Formats: sequence, structure tokens, C-alpha cells
Amino acid sequence: MPLAAARPWLSAVLLAVMVFQPSSVSAGMTPEEVKSFEGYRTLAEKGDREAQFNLGNCYCSGLGVPFKDAAEAVKWYRKAAEQGYDAAQTALGVCYDLGTGVAQDFMQAVSWYRKAAQQGCAKAQLRLGYSYSHGTGVAKDDVQAVSWYRKGADQGYAGAQFYLGLCYRNGEGVTKDQVQEVSWYRKAAEQGYASAQYSLGLCYANGEGVAKDEIEAYAYWNLCLDNGRNVPPANLRDLEMKMSPDVRLRGQQRTKELQKEIEAKIAAKKAGK
Repeated sequence: MPLAAARPWLSAVLLAVMVFQPSSVSAGMTPEEVKSFEGYRTLAEKGDREAQFNLGNCYCSGLGVPFKDAAEAVKWYRKAAEQGYDAAQTALGVCYDLGTGVAQDFMQAVSWYRKAAQQGCAKAQLRLGYSYSHGTGVAKDDVQAVSWYRKGADQGYAGAQFYLGLCYRNGEGVTKDQVQEVSWYRKAAEQGYASAQYSLGLCYANGEGVAKDEIEAYAYWNLCLDNGRNVPPANLRDLEMKMSPDVRLRGQQRTKELQKEIEAKIAAKKAGK
């Protein structure tokens, strides 16, 4: 019996995590963070849209300020968004999506996602596609969802690549195509996207869209675990029970090989920017 697929896990919480990326990853009020905040505020008050967005991030994350203030974050996101800054438009859309600092309004969320997506922002293209997939703030339309996922995927955005793969798996907005499904999962998995690594492992485990290969399945699931994504215990247990100690060792070695390949590709991509 084929191993079961896990439900997609792009929740509203994940949407927020993917958008609100502050300039610093550490929390608190270090002198450096306070200095950055003051610098952003000075420029933001002069109308600099990038500084307005960064100031919104500070209030959202609590960096450089005594406490988080979602309403103040929305205020500054809006100022930057109204100047056409796509990152701020996306962030403001997420605030409306979650009801963070503003009354929840899915239609407003879609409106801001669309503004950013039409400028080519891959993150907003993913979110707009997700809105169409689920009919939140807009009529459900799987074809439109695929269209926006593809725009983000063609720009190399891992989240959009993963969800485009899911569309091919389920035949939503496109004809079912397991080969295409695997192709898009792989693109996202090679960027370290844990959900894609799990799903690609599932394809290898079941021989769907690719030749069945327990070593590859085991390796991708190990990567997935390393990236903080849980693999359903029954799936991993069933696979391990089929593997001899030698095959399991080869799977562990393959995990290391894949990790090195992924790290090299990510480093090369960063160097190319």
C-alpha cells in the first residue's frame, strides 16, 4: 500500500513567518538594534519607503523597541505599501489575512497581494495563488491559483514551486502529472524546503513520477527531519523495516551527499545575487 501523503502545511502562521523577516535575527534591544531602529525612523519620517517597511518590521518583531506593536507595524507598512513598495504590500496583506494590527479582511489581503504580485513579487504570487486555491478573499479558482504559483515558481521561489507540485499531484487547475509533480518538488527540495523534501521522499517511496528508490526516499526524509519537519512515524517506520542495515547506512550516506549538494547550490545562488 502506498505511503500516505501529509496534508499541506502552509497555514496563516507560516505566511506570517515567511513575510516578517527583520533585519536582525536576534531578539531584544541591543544597542545595535536600537541604533538601526532610530535610523529607520529618521528616514521613514522623511518618506523613505524602504525605511518605512523596515520600521514596520521592527514594530512587528519587537527589535529595537520596548515591545511589539502590531498596529504601529501596520501603520508603517501601509505608508510604504501606498508608495508601491512590494514587500510592504505583501506584509500589509498578511496583516489583513491574519487580523494582526488591523481587522481581519481577506478581500483587503488579496488586494494588497495582487498589487505586489503584479510587480513580480514571488512571495505575493504564492500568497495570491494560495488565496485562489482556498477561496479566501476571492472566488476559488484553481486555474488562477496555478497561474500565480507558476509565476512565483518560475522565479525560483521554493514555496511556489512546492505548491505547484501539489497542484500537479492533485490535478487542481492542471491535469494530474506525477512527473511534473516530482520536477517541481525537486526544485524546491534543492533549496532546502522541508515540505518539498518530504513530498519528494514520498514519491520515491511509492514510485510515483520517478523510479521507486528506498535509499532516496530515506535520504530526503532525513533531510526533512533535519530541517525541522516531522515525517509521519508510520511512513518512516514502514520504510526502515524494509531496509537492511547496509541499505540504511547507504541512505545515511546519501543524506550527507544531498545536504552538501543543497548547501553548495544555496551558496552559489547567494553568490550570484
